[in-house]
Formats: sequence, structure tokens, C-alpha cells
Amino acid sequence: MEKKHVSAFELYQNALLESTPEVKPSSVQVIPKKKKRKENGIQTPKPIKKAKMKPMVKQVIKSSPREERLERLEEEVQCGEKSGQALEALLSDLAEVSNSRERASKLFQWLIQPIPSKSFFRDTWEKKPVLIKRQNPDYYKGLFSTTEFDRILRQDDVQYGVNLDVTSYTNDKRETHNPPGRALPFTVWEFYESGCSLRMLNPQAFSSTVWSVLSILQEQFGSMAGANVYLTPPGTQGFAPHYDDIEAFVVQLEGKKHWRVYNPRSEDEVLPVVSSLNFSQSEIGKPILEVVLEAGDLLYFPRGFIHQGNCLPDAHSLHITVSSYQRNSWGNLLAKVVPAALEMAMEEDVDFRRGLPVDYLTYMGVQNSDKEDPRRAQFLSRIEGLMKKLSTFAPVDAAVDQKARDYLHDCLPPMLTAEERASSVQGAPSRWEDGEAVDVGVTIRGQTRVRLIRSGIARLCSDGEAVWLYYTADNSRVYHKEEPKSVEIKAEQTDGMEFLIHAYPKFVTVGSLPCESAEDKVSLAELLFEKGLIHTAEPLQRS
Repeated sequence: MEKKHVSAFELYQNALLESTPEVKPSSVQVIPKKKKRKENGIQTPKPIKKAKMKPMVKQVIKSSPREERLERLEEEVQCGEKSGQALEALLSDLAEVSNSRERASKLFQWLIQPIPSKSFFRDTWEKKPVLIKRQNPDYYKGLFSTTEFDRILRQDDVQYGVNLDVTSYTNDKRETHNPPGRALPFTVWEFYESGCSLRMLNPQAFSSTVWSVLSILQEQFGSMAGANVYLTPPGTQGFAPHYDDIEAFVVQLEGKKHWRVYNPRSEDEVLPVVSSLNFSQSEIGKPILEVVLEAGDLLYFPRGFIHQGNCLPDAHSLHITVSSYQRNSWGNLLAKVVPAALEMAMEEDVDFRRGLPVDYLTYMGVQNSDKEDPRRAQFLSRIEGLMKKLSTFAPVDAAVDQKARDYLHDCLPPMLTAEERASSVQGAPSRWEDGEAVDVGVTIRGQTRVRLIRSGIARLCSDGEAVWLYYTADNSRVYHKEEPKSVEIKAEQTDGMEFLIHAYPKFVTVGSLPCESAEDKVSLAELLFEKGLIHTAEPLQRS
């Protein structure tokens, strides 16, 4: 039987169907399923009656004096004028952009200027390297520096092997020289003076600017944005030739570095699943691109392109590599889809449960692969037919939600703007003063206007039993230091939560949320406010 596609919303709504109050039937018809099931956390659809959602109330938001400033920002980004010591001003101006998706698009355009982002993703992304020479050493000034590197070593708990690697590459041999314990300036700079390269593995944990940039860019990619910082002494090389499993944007911050980039050696190494081991110089052939990057320049190359960089004798090099799209391929999604589809197929279709031929071991398998036996053709034809049939059972939306949960766990938490902080739980006036707690509690009412703090800060998913809201607000700046964050959403509040998600970037009144009762509307808003997922159009007043 042909399977009718159902939305992810219907999918997670099914999980709590038994506890959902009776609602009016919708005009959408869903083909019935035999029974509820799940595999690997994926919940399959069953017929439901879904409440008709009220049309979103259009709310008029008065234009603010910032509009002219934002128009100037748009022009400056397109012209490449926001650069160098203006990075701080650029981030400040971006904070005035109400829609976080637009904010991410503008920041990415600044990163790769003068290449238009649309043509970059159409012609270059995952396809070929690109070099941007700027003749402007201050273009990326303010993103990171050796001065900040030194400050972090002095003020923060930087651990060898966790936050910092000390490396060298001489005579075709790559070595790591990490001692145990904390990386203190006395030892680190001694390594540097002896010719070792320094790699800071997660600068976003220590640098608020890097954190801000990456937390914005991850919305552009729909995938975690990470970074490493590399400081290399003059006349040295820290790493052997290799390829990575990420899309790499090499941003030259100080000094200069000689880079060589090589094509993937075979089709098997195009867009690889994992990074390579180190190559010797004899294994990689001739470079397709050889260039000296200077401060302000950018080099992009896709995963699978072999690369190596060495410092020239007359200058040190400091660069930051911004990365994304690790384990974010069609194959990674199918790895979640296929097992669940097979489980569903075996439950619902007797063809998948029929027994194998009693003699199949006599003509199938590697030892029989050269046999000319008509039974082999019949067997393979049967497999092909079942594989085609399997696609009709694929719970794609549910698998995408699984992928989304992984992404939300990978993400950095948002770095709030001053306005967002003032109108969110982080700006609530509650405090300890003169021996007592004062200004405790704020009031959310039906007329209070709210919205999500970021476009992608939260997502509704089902584990097969309940509906959960996964979110990034409480993530750590250290990768996976915290467990995935989620909160259960009641069945009567699920429509209201989805309404809020799709309303972004508009502010909507709490009273307009399509929940069963006024109490449900306010309690949902209070929950989201306490979790730091929404903010209000105006700072809340004390109760």
C-alpha cells in the first residue's frame, strides 16, 4: 500500500494522542496505520484528529530609528567596507538585525566578501577551493590575536591535549609534544621559541568574539560551526599533509603562511566521512593551488582536499580555521532512516517476513560470487525489489528530527545582545539586596508580546512516548560538555509551541497562542521564559 506523507508535527503529535482532549476534525486525511511503533526513537504516524490552528495574528510593529543604520550596514557589507578594527562595530550593528537568520546571512557574506553567498553555495561549496586576496591586513582584525592567545594562557585553565596541542613537522614526520596538565605561558612560549606550532582547539570557550561569530554562523550552515586557532613560528611547519572531514575557511589574522592544496586522490576521497591520516610528500602529487596567505586573506577548501601550510622564514603566522558540515551528509541522515524503515516494513509487510530459500547458502555469498547460476539472479532481483519497497516505509521527518536533536546538542549557546538580555530571564531584576531577595517574580499576561530569542534555538521532537522541546540556550561553550537539553511539552500546549516557532521573527501576544485555555497559554510562556528561550517586546515588570 502506498504510504501517504505526514508532517513531523503530526508525527510527534501522535505520541500523546491518547491524552489529548477531543478536537474538531481537520480536512487533512492521514492513511491509517496498524499500531503505534518506534525504532531507534523514531515514532511512526497513525490517524489523528488535529485541531484547526487559528491563523497567525498579524501584529503591527512600529519601525524604529535603527532602520537607516541597518540599511547602511547592508550597503557596507556588500561593499566590503566593514573590516579590520570595525569588526566590533559590525557585530554591534548585526545585533540590531531583528531576524537571526538574516544576521547569520550578513555575517557570512562579510566573511567571504566580495563573492556573493548565493554564487558561493552554487559554484564553490563542496566543489573546489577558492582564494580571496584582500590587500587589507585589517579586514579580520579583532577576531583573534596573539595578544589574546597570551591572555587566555594567563587567565584561563587551558589544558594540553584538551584545549591546546603543541606540534611539529620535520623530515616528513609529524609529532605532538603535549606534556600533561595545564598549559602555562612559561612552557608554551618555550615550545614556540623552539619551533613548535600551537593549536588552540576550542577558542570559542575562551574568546567572546569567536563565540559570538560562531554562534551566529551556525544558523547560516544549519550545522555546528567550530574553530581552531593556529600559531606557527617563522620558517616552520606544524602539520603533515592531510585532508579533513569538514568544510574549512582559513582566515589569516597575522603574518603570512605558504599554503599548498591538492585534489582528492580518488573518487573515494571526495567529501570523505572521516579525516585522513598523515600523508608523506610522495603520496599527494602536485598542488592545484599554491599561495601565500597574508593578513586579511581567506582560503576555503572542501572536505577531502589535501592541504599543508608552512611559515616563510621572515614572519610568524596566526590563522583561525572556521569549520562546519561534519557528519552532515545524505548518508548520515539515511543512517537514521533505514533501520527504522526496515523495522516498520517487517511489521507491516509480509514480504519482508518471508523466509529465505532453504538452499541460498549454496549459491550466494562471496565464495559463490563467480558462479553462473540462475538462482543468483532471482535472489538479487528479490533483494532489489524489497529495497525499492523499503523506501515507502521511510519515516523521513522523524529521522530529520533525530538529526536536528544531534545538531542542537552540538550547537553553541546564543550570545545575547544587550536588548535580548534586558528582555529575557537573564535581565530579570531579581537580586539579593540588604539581606533579602528583592524584585522577585515577573508577570506574564495574555497581552505580553513574546518571541523566540533565536530562530533555531529550539525544536519540537518526539521520543515515541512524549513531545519534547530540545534547545541550545543552556549548552556549554565547550563541545558536548553538557548533556542534550530538553523539556517535555504538554499535549495541550504543543500547538502553541509550534505557533511560536513559526511566528519568528514576529512578536506575538501570549493570548494568541492556540492552547486549550488561558492558563495553558501563560504557563507555556512562563516555562519558555524561565528556560531562556523567549524574550519579550518590552522588559517585564515585577509582580
